[in-house]
Amino acid sequence: MLEIINKKLTKVEDFLIIFSGVSIFIVMILTSFQIISRVMGYPWPGYLELSELSISIFAFLGVAYAQRVDSHIRMELIVGNLKGRIKWFLEFCATLIGFIVIIILIKYSFLFALDSYQIGDTTYDYLYPTWPAKLLVPIAFSIWALRLLIEICGYLRMLVFVNVEPLGIPVIKTAEELANEEIKVIRD
Repeated sequence: MLEIINKKLTKVEDFLIIFSGVSIFIVMILTSFQIISRVMGYPWPGYLELSELSISIFAFLGVAYAQRVDSHIRMELIVGNLKGRIKWFLEFCATLIGFIVIIILIKYSFLFALDSYQIGDTTYDYLYPTWPAKLLVPIAFSIWALRLLIEICGYLRMLVFVNVEPLGIPVIKTAEELANEEIKVIRD
């Protein structure tokens, strides 16, 4: 069951990270054209506000993916040197704390987006509505919460069955393992 949910969530995360990357590329190209247009004396009205609103796409839609591939910043000095149940227990506790924090952030970021919608919050100059960008935050955090929930289940599984293959959790690799993977990629 955990494996099926993990695969489905992985597809959603992969789509969102591709969408974020394409969005960054589009904004980068449009910014280049806007700069050229401005130099030629024809600035695009409202472009700065639209690019500011699009930042929520880049900043938040990829966080669940980063959690899954373990590309976020973490302290591995202690946990990286532990083995067995104590390691999985500490990972479980840290992930549970992160899950609780994200649930709180989902609630308040949704209330913030809802308030923005209800009062008709807009940008200053061109009056673009801000609630769609603000609504992306609780949506992205909800996907992140699902990823954390899968990890919590994965760590509980590792606590009970120490010798099984990790499922739904990032595996910390040693420097030697990472170097061997990079060598393998270069040779292929």
